[in-house]
Formats: sequence, structure tokens, C-alpha cells
Amino acid sequence: MTKALRDKIVESLTSILPIALIVLVLSVAFVPMDTGTFVLFLVGVVLLIVGLGCFMLGADMSMLVIGEKIGATMTHSRKIWLIALLSFVIGIIVTIAEPDLQILAEQVPAVAQQTPLGNYLLILTVAVGVGVFLTIGMLRIVFRIPLHYLLLVFYALAFVLSIFVSPDFWAVSFDSGGVTTGPMTVPFIMSLGVGVASIRSGKGSKNDSFGLVALSSVGPIIAVLTLGIIFDIHDVEYTVESLTSVADTRGVFFEYLHGFGDYAVEVAIAISPILAFFVLFQIVSRVFRKRQIVRIVIGFIYTFLGLALFLTGANVGFMPVGRLVGQGLAQLWGGWLLIPVGMIVGYFVVAAEPAVHVLNKQVERMSAGAITSSAMMKGLCIGVCISLGLAMTRILTGINIMWVLIPGYVIALVLTFFTPPLFTGIAFDSGGVASGAMVSSFVLPMAIGACNVIDPSAIMTQAFGCVAFVALTPLITIQILGIVYKHKTSRIKRNFLTVEDRVLEYEVY
Repeated sequence: MTKALRDKIVESLTSILPIALIVLVLSVAFVPMDTGTFVLFLVGVVLLIVGLGCFMLGADMSMLVIGEKIGATMTHSRKIWLIALLSFVIGIIVTIAEPDLQILAEQVPAVAQQTPLGNYLLILTVAVGVGVFLTIGMLRIVFRIPLHYLLLVFYALAFVLSIFVSPDFWAVSFDSGGVTTGPMTVPFIMSLGVGVASIRSGKGSKNDSFGLVALSSVGPIIAVLTLGIIFDIHDVEYTVESLTSVADTRGVFFEYLHGFGDYAVEVAIAISPILAFFVLFQIVSRVFRKRQIVRIVIGFIYTFLGLALFLTGANVGFMPVGRLVGQGLAQLWGGWLLIPVGMIVGYFVVAAEPAVHVLNKQVERMSAGAITSSAMMKGLCIGVCISLGLAMTRILTGINIMWVLIPGYVIALVLTFFTPPLFTGIAFDSGGVASGAMVSSFVLPMAIGACNVIDPSAIMTQAFGCVAFVALTPLITIQILGIVYKHKTSRIKRNFLTVEDRVLEYEVY
């Protein structure tokens, strides 16, 4: 166990260190920071490294194991109503306390003012959207419906609904699809798909292992757009809060102590429904042995501790630095330095997302090593690099978000007809996975800080939307990776057959 944890922490160190070095260079060369803020950042780096390592180990030991077993058991029962009901319930309980979703809901006061439910109006809307579309995704696997047909229909529906919603609400709607599939949701939903596909035999069963996260990402977009139509939400505003300032090391200590307490409670709330569902599932099915139960419980402890440390470091240490970097760069050379810096940050920040590591490991395992974690990571890094370049360009130029989203999704959906089905599922899953905690706590504050300098009145329409871009570009880059992979394997097969024919010809001769 100690070696496994050490290996995970070393892996997380290689993921977090590039971002820390980028911020260090920026703080020296372009955006000087006060000592207190910089110390907050350094402590945050340490917490991110330890937290990400613990989370990855805990997810391997608990979330992935439980999800696969529940998925396999549901499918083995052959009861469609049970699969649909449990999928809907699971979708709601794993989404309703997703930390990234809580952050988004707090930043959109126009929605909270519509009903006495306050922030929970948006949270419940997104949770129901995930529940409905997780059910659709599970039934898709059971009935063997091609994923790209559903993606075509539902994304077309999303863009049709956007016609009837105020443009002020577009960015928030598409961002909601990205923040929903965060560090708590992704491991559980992905492992459900793997579990269901493992029971299904025959051609294409592995292809259906992926795609649940993809459908669970489009569900919130449609649900939130529908919410905007029902309540006629417009003139969405964002209030920029003052940055936290600390004068000494004691201030840093108490800032983190307070933050850890808050995020530990959030993570406990997020994990408790899954833990309760596991206990109920075990009482009914008795599928886990005593040793497995002990291992899963230890995994939950690692998951709780890791995610609490990670979110504390990200939100207390990285969020104020992200805002300062955005503000500082926006004041230099007309703000055009934001584009290259944003692209560099985008290339490296995706490696720091907890859920990305879960996705890459699952892809490598389900493809029997044919699709390596490093290849997946490069594809995601390139995609997020492009997306943040587009996001910063939009802040500087005021381009309408639909000018990017519509052609982007058209390209992504057209590629589904040329990409191997396995890569289609992986690509659309990766879009939701890439837009996680680090994007919410560092990239989005950076965009808000830049927009606050360039045009404070356009924060909701220009700064928001970067999460949607991060969720879009990996759909294209990973599918292109799939086309290249298909071409290479086809060429290898042709060469192999040519050699085989020559051998047979020689033997006949």
C-alpha cells in the first residue's frame, strides 16, 4: 500500500510541477505577487500533489471497483426497469454534491433568485439532467444503439434550444456540461459503463465501455437551457469578489485550516450518497467478500482525504493566483500575451485534473495497452491548449461563443462517421473529463481576472465559456488520434498479409 501511494504521489508530482513552474516564471517576469499570496500558492502546490496521489489510489481501490460491480450486476439481472431506475438514481446522487457544480451554482446569482430553492435550483436541474441521460446511456449499451447517433440528436437539440434562451445564459449552460463530470462523478460513471459492457458479449462490447460520461455531459446542457426557457433568465451578472490577502504565515495557516474544513465537509457530503449506495448494494447482493470490503473502505478514506486536500489547495492556493495572473497579463501589451500564456497553461493544466488520470488508466486497460496513457494525455493536452487559446482570444475580441461552439461540434460530430467507435466514446468522454477542478479553480479565475480588466460588464458572456471550450476541443483531437490509429493498424495488417502471402507462395513453389 505504501509503495502504491508513493508511486501515485510521484505521478501527481510530474503532473502538478509544470503548472507550478509556469506560475513561478510569470510571477517573476510579468505578474509580481505579494509574499502572502505566493506562500498560499506554494502550500497549494504541495496539497495538490499529495491530494491527487491519494485520490488516484483511492479511486482505484473503491470507486472503480464498486461502479464496475454495480454495472455488471444490473445488466446481469436483465431487468430493464431496474437498470433505468438505478441509473437515474445514481446519476442524481453522484451529481448533486459534485464540488465543481457547487462552485458554478454560487457564481450565477440570476438563477438562484428565481425560486426559494436558491442555488439548489441549478444544482437539481443539472442532477436531473445527468440522471436522465445516464439512464439513456445505460440503455444504449443494453440495446446496442450506436453512440454517434444519440450524440447527433442531442447536440442538435441543445443548439435548437439555445435559440430560445438569452445569449447571456449560453456560456453558463454549456459550462454546466463540463463542470458536472468532475472528480466524484467520472470514476463512478465510467466504471458503470465498463461493468455493463463486461456482461455483454459479442462484437463491439468494448466499444460501449465508453460514452456514459459523454451523454452525462450533454444532459446538463439541455436541462439548463430548458431551465433558462422556463424562467426566461436574462441579464445574468457576476459580482467580482475581492481577493483574499494574508499578511504572514499565521494567516496562511488559518486560511488553509478554514478552507480544509469547508472542503472536507463538501467532499464528505459528496461521498456519503455513494457510500450509502454501496452499503445497500452489498446488503442486497452480497457480492463483495470481507477482504474486498475492507479494501474498498480504505479506498474511500484515501478518496476523501485526497479530494479534500486537492480542492483545498486548488481553491485556496490556485484561485487567487489565477485571478492575479489574468489581471496582470491583461494590463500588458493590450492583453495579447494572454493567448500564448493561456495555451501554455492549457497544455499542462489538463495533466493536473484528477479525473483525467482515471480516464487514461481505463482507456489503457480496456484497450489492452493498444491506446497508451501517454498518447491519450498528449491528445488531451493539445486539445486543451487550443481551447484556452480560443477562450483568451474571445475575451480580447468579444467573439460570440456560438461562433466557436457550432462549427466545433459540427466538426466533432462529422468525425464520428470516420473514427473507430471505441475512439468516439473515448473522445466525447474526455471532453467532460478534461474540464474539471483545475479548470474551475485556476483557468476560470484567470479568465475572470482578464475580463475584469478588459470589460467587467462582459464577464458572464466572455469569461464564462472557457469550460465549454475545454470540453469541446478534446472531442476533435482524440478522434483525430483514433483516425491515425486506425490508419496505422490497417497498414500493419496489410503488411502482415503481404508477408504471409509471400510465405505461402514460397511454400507452394
